[in-house]
Amino acid sequence: MLTNMLVVILILLLIGALPTWRHSASWGYLPSGTLGVIVIILVVLLLTGRL
Repeated sequence: MLTNMLVVILILLLIGALPTWRHSASWGYLPSGTLGVIVIILVVLLLTGRL
C-alpha cells in the first residue's frame, strides 16, 4: 500500500517538475534536482530495507 502511494506521488512530482508552463520556465533545474534527491533517498531506503 505504501509503495503504491509512493509511486503515485513520484509520478505526480515528475509531471510537476517539467518546466513546460510559462511561470515555471525560469526555475531552472531546482524542481527536477529536488525530485532527483528524493528519488535517490527512496532508492537507498528501499535497498537497505528500511522502507
